Amino acid sequence: MNRRTGLILDFGGVLTTSIVACAATFDQRAGLPDGTLLRMISKHPEGSELYRQLERGDVTQAEWNERTGALLGVDSDNLLGRALAELRPEPSVIAAARAARQAGITVGIFSNSLGLEPCDPYAGYDLAENYDAVLISEHYRARKPEPELYLTMLDLMGLPGDACVFVDDTAANLPPAEALGIATVLAADPAETIRQMESHLGLSLTVGA
Repeated sequence: MNRRTGLILDFGGVLTTSIVACAATFDQRAGLPDGTLLRMISKHPEGSELYRQLERGDVTQAEWNERTGALLGVDSDNLLGRALAELRPEPSVIAAARAARQAGITVGIFSNSLGLEPCDPYAGYDLAENYDAVLISEHYRARKPEPELYLTMLDLMGLPGDACVFVDDTAANLPPAEALGIATVLAADPAETIRQMESHLGLSLTVGA
């Protein structure tokens, strides 16, 4: 096996705090039963299809806000922005990615899109400047876990699958990467995520270590 020299990171829930926690806080603020927003985007027939269309860029964020707000029975104005109001950067993982890049690892971002306006979830992260390759799904009219998108990501990285590590907080997004020989990490706890990244890359990525 080749030494792994590429690190591919999901955005939400990897470079950021938990999306699940954000959704739970939104439910509380909106007076909805616990788990309502997550069920809407993952299990509700119409709501989950709308979310897939948002990730592919087949509907705009404004359209998603309006239609999902109606399904939830809540105000649709900047719905996504309100749902992500508590989302924050995850400094330890961002620092580890920076350390990997400084050590010569090619580092890319592989993210299912949530639309870019009126709420841009990526604002302030300077993805183009801080990472070697950036794939936002709506620009390719596809979404994880559709297998062809992983091939596109490898093309952007300029590396074969067996040279890369992929970190994502959604288990369903990992098997297509594994099928290409990519080592995978299911992100949950940031410290454990970094430990697994270090193990796969053979590097210390902890700042100050």
